[in-house]
Amino acid sequence: MSRRAPTRGRRRLDSSVLPDYDLPIRQPRIASESMARLVMSVVSGGWILGVLGSGTAVVAVGAPAWIERPAAALLMVVLAVGLIHRGGGRMRIWLSMVALLGLLALMLETGLLLASAAAATAVLASVWAVLVTRPASSIVGALREYVIALLVALSGTLGVAAWNAPVNYQRFNLIVLTVSLGLAISLVWNLGAGLHGLGRQNLAVLVGVAAVLLLLLAYSSFVRTNGSQVLVELFSDMVTWSRQTFGGVPRPVEVLLGFPALIVGVSLRSKRREGWWVLVFAVIGTAVLTTSLVTPGAIPTYIGLSTLYSSILGLGVGLVLRHQVMKQRSARAARAIEEVVRVEPPRFSALK
Repeated sequence: MSRRAPTRGRRRLDSSVLPDYDLPIRQPRIASESMARLVMSVVSGGWILGVLGSGTAVVAVGAPAWIERPAAALLMVVLAVGLIHRGGGRMRIWLSMVALLGLLALMLETGLLLASAAAATAVLASVWAVLVTRPASSIVGALREYVIALLVALSGTLGVAAWNAPVNYQRFNLIVLTVSLGLAISLVWNLGAGLHGLGRQNLAVLVGVAAVLLLLLAYSSFVRTNGSQVLVELFSDMVTWSRQTFGGVPRPVEVLLGFPALIVGVSLRSKRREGWWVLVFAVIGTAVLTTSLVTPGAIPTYIGLSTLYSSILGLGVGLVLRHQVMKQRSARAARAIEEVVRVEPPRFSALK
């Protein structure tokens, strides 16, 4: 009697083996754990002091005006430490350049140096706000990462305001947005496994979103400068009504793109590395946020309420998109054992 060959069943996902991080990580910069904790405490304390000192430029608490720019310089250095360490960069080179910029801006106080320091603060805060997040497999985790990213970006907003730099808002905003996107793409290239890690479908989606964004920015700029008087007045009336009724106006770039990308990106990162590419668009939202108080004429209450409305509406849009992105794509996938959640290093460890 011939032995019956065993039937081959459907291949199923194995969740019994815990995954490893899928990128090589550099060795810790400080070998001693006690010294590492001390450095972490010093950096955290510097961030708190920088935020509190920079906040005196926005909230009248009776503090002397001379502490604003030193606090902004301290905050810029702390943001640089966080981003360089998280991105695995060379601390001695890049931190020295940032510290030198802050020192020159404090000593000379020329318009160019102050504008450069404010722009560096905005870029560092907007990119680090995204990189400091961790993968979130649940809605609660996504909300936690969302709040943390916004808090880091808001600290950069205070730092930019404390520099009190004489700049043109539109030009400053465009420079910060361009540099932040370029820096984010260069960092995400390895974290997201390059463009080949996206696949054709996801790559087409990201290219389409980028094209729509460029068209919207170009169209809005064209309308402001060359649009018809009727159209310009219509937009102005809508903004004025919203400002008078609600005290603030949601920013469309944050509501429709930047903040939803933050929710979707941290959620998608819990399963696939391509979630990093979604977070590139989240940098747009954090960059717009960090530059919102750069002009001395900006009203803090108006900017604060506008940010609150943008964050709430952007969160709602992000949760809807997250539901569509994270759900099972097919019945076959639903019958498989649930895939193990992707792991990453701790929040304050290097990603590569």
